[in-house]
Amino acid sequence: MTRRGATRNGLTRRGVPAVLLDVLLVLVALADTWANVDLGQQPAVSCALLGSFALLLRRRLPLTTFLLTVPTAMVSDAVFATLAALYTLASLSRHRVLLACCALTYAIIDFLPWPWSTLRANELSGTHNVVHLIYAVATAAAPVFLGQLVQARRELSLRLTEITEAREHERLLTAQGVLARERAQLAREMHDVVSHQVSLIAVQAGALQVSSQDPEAKRGAAAIRRLSVQTLDELRHMVSVLRASGSRPTELTPQPSLADLQRLVDGSGMEAELKTDLPEGLSPPVQRAVYRTVQEALTNVRKHAPGATATVRLHHVNGRVEVTVTNTAPTRPPLPLPGAHHGLLGLRQRAELLGGTVTAGPTPDGGYELHLDLPREGAG
Repeated sequence: MTRRGATRNGLTRRGVPAVLLDVLLVLVALADTWANVDLGQQPAVSCALLGSFALLLRRRLPLTTFLLTVPTAMVSDAVFATLAALYTLASLSRHRVLLACCALTYAIIDFLPWPWSTLRANELSGTHNVVHLIYAVATAAAPVFLGQLVQARRELSLRLTEITEAREHERLLTAQGVLARERAQLAREMHDVVSHQVSLIAVQAGALQVSSQDPEAKRGAAAIRRLSVQTLDELRHMVSVLRASGSRPTELTPQPSLADLQRLVDGSGMEAELKTDLPEGLSPPVQRAVYRTVQEALTNVRKHAPGATATVRLHHVNGRVEVTVTNTAPTRPPLPLPGAHHGLLGLRQRAELLGGTVTAGPTPDGGYELHLDLPREGAG
């Protein structure tokens, strides 16, 4: 786990690489050593070098780093490494007593001359020494207060992030509750209104099938009744799915495949022919796209070209699947049926998601043609 206060992915809050910042601190500490330590004094130089390079450990071992930099401040005037280590310890530690002891240790070292054996009692009195003591305490307290301030700011930022995430989660739960209520209301509407009207259509079609003497009317009524019953079954399942919102997921109706195409064409309620040479093993999304395209095309023929015949051709050429649905010119004027004109738009969007295209337009003989072109496996 990442230590509290450690940078994430080796970056500081401002995006500066942590290693680069540590190296920069080491360089500044070395410059402080070069400026304030007599290079002829080997013990002082050794302590200063040890304290400078110890800053590389300040994030993982802040207390150890501070202790390694203390001799530098004790035997020389190079105090940058000690102050940097004290700041790091204050920004990562919650132990106030430990921080007070470390700050007091640095203040005493900064106030007393080295070596301590040369200290005389009369040297601790006087206004100058009082000012020096105040300065030493203030110098020790400054990095501690700054480190604690940075730690408080970091923790406040974390708390704000947690509050924001909690609010977002609450908003999501509220939206899901609203959606569940809307789904329940939609289920009631579908059950009470749409299902009732489709049931009436099925009943009326059944009555027409029994009472009519015209064979063509009987076939049309039988097709209407069969499609109405299928629609009722789908509506009931959709209602059960909508009512299952918030509970265990309900298994959806098995999606259609190429094996269902012949039944779709036979039950289209019109004269239609299916010609296919598609291989087996096409991906399910491609099979669904082919089925929905043929279904939409045959529906449009029934609505807009009464009396026309249709031909459905499915081919596999050069790794691509091509579907062409062509109908002849209508023999009767179309009935004014309601429609939102979203069918072709939905087919085009489905085809684009799979990396294909859908084109449609009239034919020279007064009919209409819809063409689907898809890659065999769909878009990756």
